[in-house]
Amino acid sequence: MGNNTEKMKGLMVLIWITNLLHLSMAIWLNLPKSGTKCVSEEIHPNVVVLADYYVISDEHTSQEPTISLKVTSPFGNNLHQSGNVTHGQFAFTTHEAGNYLACLWVDGNSPKSSEVSVNLDWRTGVAAKDWDLVARKEKIEGIELELRKLEGAVEAIHENLLYLKTKEAEMRTLSEITNARVALCSIMSLALCITVSGLQLLYLKRYFHKKKLI
Repeated sequence: MGNNTEKMKGLMVLIWITNLLHLSMAIWLNLPKSGTKCVSEEIHPNVVVLADYYVISDEHTSQEPTISLKVTSPFGNNLHQSGNVTHGQFAFTTHEAGNYLACLWVDGNSPKSSEVSVNLDWRTGVAAKDWDLVARKEKIEGIELELRKLEGAVEAIHENLLYLKTKEAEMRTLSEITNARVALCSIMSLALCITVSGLQLLYLKRYFHKKKLI
């Protein structure tokens, strides 16, 4: 009975990890005629990002609305930019940790309409990997391919945990530095108040002696 329970738990873990392989951030955006909409995701370094986007138009006209898109890194570097398009794709590998931003807007020469709907399929890490290409290149299939996918998912989870651990250490160090600076500032403020009070007492004492009040 115990062995069956352990097997069931193991199977549930494998199913859960397998589901991670199919996770991607599919977003439906309604772009106004004027203005920009942006989406962002916090990603750590050395992660592959792949995204597809396309305009969904309900108006059956000869001229479909077109959009422009710009993707920037946390430091403001331009990673991808396109204009006057109805669909497209971009891919890059992250080099620094932080929020990666994708901004979309409707081109000015598009047909008049209230809003333009855009589907953005944003995939990172294991979800962005071309497993069909891996299978053909390494000549693997079936269970062996699924095990490779599971291995990739486990590695991605491990890297995310290490990244979170690093961020936690950085936040803890920043908190300790801030607390030390606040304590130093408090001590300096107290010392300044004591010094000013002492000087005021000395001044008043000399003033009263000069006026022969004491």
